[in-house]
Amino acid sequence: MTTTPNTDRLAAERDKWVAAPVVGRPFFVERAEGARIWDVDGREFLDFVGGIGVANHGHGHPDVIAAIKEQLDSYLHQCFSLHSYEPYVDVCRLLTECHPGDFEKKGFLANAGAEAVENAVKIARHFTKRDGIIVLDNAFHGRTALTMTMTAKMVYKIGLGPATPEIYRAPGPYEFRGITSDDAIDGLHRLFANQIDPSNVAAIVYEPVQGEGGFIPMPQDYPLRIQEIAAEHDILVIVDEVQAGMGRTGTPSAIEHYGATPELMTWAKSMGGGMPISGVTGRADIMDSVHKGGLGGTYGGNPLSCAAAKVAITQVLDPDFQDAAKALGARMRSRLDGLAERTSLIGEVRGLGPMLGIELVDADGNPNGAATAAVVSEAFDKGLILMGAGVDGNVIRVLVPLVATEADIEEGMQILEQCLENANA
Repeated sequence: MTTTPNTDRLAAERDKWVAAPVVGRPFFVERAEGARIWDVDGREFLDFVGGIGVANHGHGHPDVIAAIKEQLDSYLHQCFSLHSYEPYVDVCRLLTECHPGDFEKKGFLANAGAEAVENAVKIARHFTKRDGIIVLDNAFHGRTALTMTMTAKMVYKIGLGPATPEIYRAPGPYEFRGITSDDAIDGLHRLFANQIDPSNVAAIVYEPVQGEGGFIPMPQDYPLRIQEIAAEHDILVIVDEVQAGMGRTGTPSAIEHYGATPELMTWAKSMGGGMPISGVTGRADIMDSVHKGGLGGTYGGNPLSCAAAKVAITQVLDPDFQDAAKALGARMRSRLDGLAERTSLIGEVRGLGPMLGIELVDADGNPNGAATAAVVSEAFDKGLILMGAGVDGNVIRVLVPLVATEADIEEGMQILEQCLENANA
């Protein structure tokens, strides 16, 4: 039987000093490299979660580490609104290269995904002089007061205060559950007819692949249809690339798969190569519309994070990096599709590139959260870190670091297959 004295000690300290921890099994990291993590008791794990999409470049990428160390010797914090520095400018330039569309673009840096979404909403409201914001069912945009309201999952907001006004929810496409693009578009028009006139809507916000909502990719026709409707009513489109961006689907932005060109986009997670940083990019005239002092923050675009982000985004823009990510996605998809053919527990395998999810169902096709929890728990015992998703908690998200080796993938898939077989027994 494995003993975990260091884990047990730290778990007791965590329970004593840390408010509302949101982790599952006690697990304390000692070191991490590539797609593997070692804990304080010497246990080795394969990481198929990647810090919830933060480790696209792997844990401790040497080029990212080197850039951080070099920046350490120059200066640490500088508030960009007071003292400008080149790494911030470089990151904004690189981010705009990730934003599709043949128009002039600018960027703004913040600290986390929710902060990026909040600033994008502020920019959209200021530019349009409208207040209404439309989001989708199954959306996740953060856990601050505003983004908590924009998020669909109740666990993130129950008992945490009143909802922020002027947030409206439309149906989101979910083809496995029978909600097509046509259904979602019809729902949007009903929203316009019954809840808010489109002339009062500043922006429509959506994820190209809904993350926490269940790894639900938008149908191929949906983004362009939304773009057309938004343009008809002078509504801006904000695409949330926080989890789906930075090569996670094989391209710098997930929206590239659809040919859409949103006015505003939000970024975070893997854009910092493991360092905390986020950003908003958008059409230059929209980004420049906000008055001086309307955007900012003490730590936004911290120099160390910018140094890391320069390396991370440059790699994402490299065609070789993208090709490797697409190849990884194809291998993973093939293996998961094979699993789905062998077990009725898997209702659907879905996603874009290497951003993949498997939805578990019972014999009647209903969400099977119990089986999902059992698979995640057993996988942990066998040395594989997995994580659930979905409003019903019945989707296993697959966020393998894009630098994972063939050996990493094979070992992880063998564990996952065994756990699924056991849950289906």
